[in-house]
Amino acid sequence: MRRVVVTGLGAITPLGVGARHTWNRLIAGHSGIVSVAGFEPQKQWRELTSTVAGIVPKSGMAEDQWRPDRWLSAVDQRRMSTYTQYAIAATEMALEDAAWKPRKQEDLESTGVCFGSGIGNLDMMYTTSLAYEQDGYKKVSPLFVPKILINLAAGHIAMRYGFQGPNHAVSTACTTGAHSIGDASRFIAFGDADVMVAGGAESCIHPLTFAGFGRSRSLSTGFNDDPPSSCRPFDHRRDGFVVAEGSAVVVLEELEHAKARGAHIYAELKGYGCSGDAYHMTAPRQNGSGAYLAMKKALKHAGIKPREVGYINAHATSTPVGDAAEALAIRSLMAGEEGYSNEGQIAVSSTKGSIGHLLGASGAIEALFSILSITSNILPPTLNLEESDVEPKFNLVPLKAQEKEVNVALSNSFGFGGTNATLVFSRLS
Repeated sequence: MRRVVVTGLGAITPLGVGARHTWNRLIAGHSGIVSVAGFEPQKQWRELTSTVAGIVPKSGMAEDQWRPDRWLSAVDQRRMSTYTQYAIAATEMALEDAAWKPRKQEDLESTGVCFGSGIGNLDMMYTTSLAYEQDGYKKVSPLFVPKILINLAAGHIAMRYGFQGPNHAVSTACTTGAHSIGDASRFIAFGDADVMVAGGAESCIHPLTFAGFGRSRSLSTGFNDDPPSSCRPFDHRRDGFVVAEGSAVVVLEELEHAKARGAHIYAELKGYGCSGDAYHMTAPRQNGSGAYLAMKKALKHAGIKPREVGYINAHATSTPVGDAAEALAIRSLMAGEEGYSNEGQIAVSSTKGSIGHLLGASGAIEALFSILSITSNILPPTLNLEESDVEPKFNLVPLKAQEKEVNVALSNSFGFGGTNATLVFSRLS
């Protein structure tokens, strides 16, 4: 089986534009979660129970602020939904980082895209439905369908760069980003491509999103007056997740292909595991058995023992049931492992405390954070973790980043419908 490595990173997050900028702010303990209570039109936002969100910063001209004209023409901006625009920009940064801009036909044919979103362009569906109801057929834009299809992010990326390899889209709720990266790695491992652009994007900061998740009692409602405190994974005061937007992209490459062109290699993608809870539409099994199975399969695929894992980036979204179930799954994974004298040796953190839950992009940005934990030997913090009520008592990296040698990092993603994925990254040996 061919080996797969990471050679490029790109990101747009509530902490700003750029993978390194986002990482530096994450490690410094910054938060990208703000209030949306003042958004217009007020009549759509004022009745919402949750008014906090992770918003990509757009207010200034600095390099770390989102300005679509840096990447897209006015025509492209009209043709693409916001999540696709984020995808294009994050891809541009990742390809630049990887120094991969192929021109030869054989290289274009061996470069593919695997990219997804959880919800996509909810705003377009909402406004078009209202326009059609009020004024009929002629008020539906010719771009309506292309702007709502989940696979158009992958399509636009391929068209922009001429990539003619596998073109694949994933939509598995909050597991989308991880599935995209894992599936892309298999295209390379099985010889369908030498290089893959992989990741996820989401931009559904719309009152209907907050109303829908709010009605299912999934969102944080207790910290509307203190947005940075609202997402608190593993903390005893956690009360739901925080919706966020953004995109993250990794460039995956076959090892010998990367070495032959002298590419910088961040890490190796060693393992990928998937499972299904087969239990409930939105809640995991309380013992975390589905999450455990995904982690177990990923480590088996990687040929790595649980005790070799230096860091786990948890899916933990700040929900009472989900965080506790994932902790139990990790304990099940480590049960009986020689080399761990106590649970406090296991380093686990959730970076959602800083950026919120990017839904379909969450698995991609958290994979990126896991990769950078290996390259920097730093554990990113779990913000707002003041007092954990979760058993077992792992090192949950509360409040501040920690230095630690990390040779293997594991990234978890779980989604509605009981879909689970785990990625295993390691230092290249």
